[in-house]
Parts: sequence; C-alpha cells; structure tokens
Amino acid sequence: MSVIDSSCIVIFGASGDLTQRMLIPALYHLYIDQKLPKSFAILGVSRSVYNDQTFRSKLIKNIKSDQNSNENLLNKFCEHLFYQAINTSDVNDYQLLKKRITRINTDLELKNNTLFYLATPPSLYSVIPQHLAAVGLNEETDGWKRLVVEKPFGCDLKSALSLDESLYRHFQEQQIYRIDHYLGKETVQNMLVLRFANSIFEPLWNGRYIDYVEVTGAEALGVEQRGGYYDGSGAMRDMLQNHLLQVIAMVAMEPPAVINAKSMRDEVVKVLQCLKPLSQDDLQNNLVLGQYIQSQVRGQCLPAYREEKGVSHNSRTETYVALKLFINNWRWDGVPFYLRTGKRLPTRVTEVVIHFKKTPHPVFSAQAPENKLIVRIQPDEGILLGFGLKQPGAGFDAKEVAMDFHYSDLKETELLTAYERLLLDLLKGDATLFARSDAVRACWDFVQPILDYQKQSFPLYGYASGTWGPIEAEKLLKRDKHQWRYPCKNLTDTDYCEL
Repeated sequence: MSVIDSSCIVIFGASGDLTQRMLIPALYHLYIDQKLPKSFAILGVSRSVYNDQTFRSKLIKNIKSDQNSNENLLNKFCEHLFYQAINTSDVNDYQLLKKRITRINTDLELKNNTLFYLATPPSLYSVIPQHLAAVGLNEETDGWKRLVVEKPFGCDLKSALSLDESLYRHFQEQQIYRIDHYLGKETVQNMLVLRFANSIFEPLWNGRYIDYVEVTGAEALGVEQRGGYYDGSGAMRDMLQNHLLQVIAMVAMEPPAVINAKSMRDEVVKVLQCLKPLSQDDLQNNLVLGQYIQSQVRGQCLPAYREEKGVSHNSRTETYVALKLFINNWRWDGVPFYLRTGKRLPTRVTEVVIHFKKTPHPVFSAQAPENKLIVRIQPDEGILLGFGLKQPGAGFDAKEVAMDFHYSDLKETELLTAYERLLLDLLKGDATLFARSDAVRACWDFVQPILDYQKQSFPLYGYASGTWGPIEAEKLLKRDKHQWRYPCKNLTDTDYCEL
C-alpha cells in the first residue's frame, strides 16, 4: 500500500463551486476516514477577500449539510484549512503565495510536498503554471510538486496541443495529472477486474462472441444555469470526447502486463489510437446530432435549449449525440460500438451494455432472449447478466432472467466517491486513473473530424424532453438490426423510463 506523504494542497479557485461542492467535502471524508496523513494543509487561493477564519466558516456551511459531519472532527479538520488572496493573473502576487506555502510547510513540518489543484476556468491553465514557475514553485529540489488540471483539456486538437506545450514549459509530464472524475467511479474501475480476473468473461470478450456494445451517458436535466458555457461546448466536447471515450477504452483495452500506471495507461492509449478514423460517409450516416425543443412534461412546459439563459436564439449547439464507431484491431474487428449522450433524457444514467451474439442455431426457440452484460456506472451502481432459461410448463420456450449485483449490498464497505478516490491517488502519486497527454491527443484526433463537420451545414434534429433523443438515433441501430436499451434509475427495471 502506498504511503501518503505529508503535503500542502493548494487549491486555485477556492471560492468556486467545484471546491466547495466536491473537493473540500471529499477531503473532509478522507480525513474522518483517517486516510489523510497526520500532517497536511489545505490552502485555498482565489481573488476573493477572505482570511483563514472567514474561509473556514464559508466551507463549514457546506460540510454541515452532510449527514456524516461530526462537530468535533469538523473543527479539527478546519484547523488544516488556510487561505491566501491573490490575483492569479499577476505574477507579483505569487511571491506572497510562495511565502505563505513556505510558512505553512515550516509550521506543520510538511517536507515541502505541494499539490497544485487548478479548480479554475480553463483560461488560467496556462497562466497559473507559468507564474508558479516564475517563483520556483514548480521545482522538485526539496519535496515533490504536482499539478492537477480539470477537464476540458482544450476545446479541439489544436488547443489541446497548445495547452500541453504550455504546461511542458514549466512542468514535466510525470508532474501533471489530468483529472476525469468518471475514471474515479468504482464501476468504471471494476470493469477491469470483471474482465481480467474472471475466466468466464475474458475468453468471450471479442468479436467472435460479442455482437455490439452500447455506452449511454444520459442526463435528465437541461443546461440549467450553465447555458453560456454549454453553448460554446456542446455534448460532443462536454461528454463524448472525454468521459465516454475513456469508458470505451476501459471496455476495449488489452490486458496490461502488470497493474501499474505506465502499463495501464499504455494500453488505454493503444486502444484509443485504434479508433477507426471517421470518414465523410461516417459523419453523414453514423452520427446523429440533436437539440431539445420546448416540451410538455407532466403538465409542465419545459423551455427549448434556445430559450435557456445564456444561449443564442439561433444556436446550433448539440445537446445530444449518438455515434457508431469501430476499433481497428484483432479483438474488436467488425464490432460496432454505439455511444449516446444527451440532456433532458428520461433519466440520469451512465452504463455499458455488452450484447453477446445469439447461438448459431436456435435449438429451443427462434425468439430466444439474447445474452447481455450491463455494467451500471451511475446511479444504482452494479452489474447485471441477462440470459435465457426455460419457462415453467410444457415445451422448451426460453425467457430472459437476470443475475444482478448492486454495490449498495456491500454494507460493510462504504464506497469512496470519484473525487475521494482521485484525491487519494493524487496524494499517493498514483497516475493510473489520470489521462496522459497521448491519450488526450488520441481522443481529440478522433473527434476533430466531427468538430470540422459541425462548421459546415449539418442536420441538427429536435427532440422532446423526456424522450431518448431524435428518432434518427433509433434508426441508426435499427439499420443494423440492433436496438438501444432503455435504462431506468434502478438497474433491474425494464419498463420504459419517463422523466
């Protein structure tokens, strides 16, 4: 088990939503679970005018709403919280930051190990590392220095390469941790154990036995208050380019030689680089882009995307994407992967469905149910295996039954949230679940033809809120005699889910 060194966690954007909703609560839970070292400090940094005490008071309000909060432990946790107000765009202010870090390191004997977490707008991803380097805070002469960058890692291939070039001027690749919280989810990680630790699955995990694979990342909400940001992003950049392609990599990668960061990330890169490049024909026939329209849902009128605050009235930004892709390697040759993601769909759910081929000769019934394996990433995390058994009574008609496992059944183990797991790995220096630059580039390489296609005149289909997207997405699979699964909030529900 890796030892966690005493360290100072410096969070840029400390007054922002990510810090208050995700990072600080995650660090608090790690603290009460005794997973953090005895000596550590959390230094919040932003332009907002706070001191240590007012910063602590602000964060306590969010943590107190947590049912697991404990007044005594919370007060002790707050003793590790500090604050430094600076203008993150002004290099001169970084001398103040350096002095504060030095003083905290000395007072708490932290051995000069520093984690810099950029919970900021992407526009600062190049500025902050440059200014840290200007005052020597990137140097590892005494203690390690790590830089954490939240997605998006660029907005297209060109900007992603430019961001990497900027980061590399001041930090080395082994110091940079690109965080995608999807990879911190327990079920995504369990995909690897499910595949590689069970001989009943791995021999079947190829195109000889698998008919097709579908990956769904659905959201029930619209853009809410993020209209301004989302209109410059869209579902392609917000979900498919990063989250869903990373999930695909976990499903399709080859077994690593050993379970360590290098071997695992090498295999992820290999499979992403094997994604079949999208041709003009693919863009016209295997891609569906949609946008939710004004709809009535249970007597309530929900606005169209173009009516949302911050969104252009003639916006062509997609809120839905469905895509058929292939992987050019021996294992997956000829197996279609169908991806879909969207907003205002019937429910919030992320899952992978492996559809196995039917038996070559249906002995018992021409309508025998298919075998499928469902890996539910969120919510109601779990795994379901569907297969056929004989119906009671005369004859040999088969019906579908299921064996299912739910993580909630593991009462003795409280699962770490995605951010808890990833923060723990950051402090250990374990980069396994963080995107490497070549993986990020491979994802943008694959998606770039779609982004270029969207600069032209392209079909954008409307769909009603509470449905599973444009009818064209259904046709995409029906053309291949396949169909989407319609998941509900609960893994074992089979009814069509309604918003």
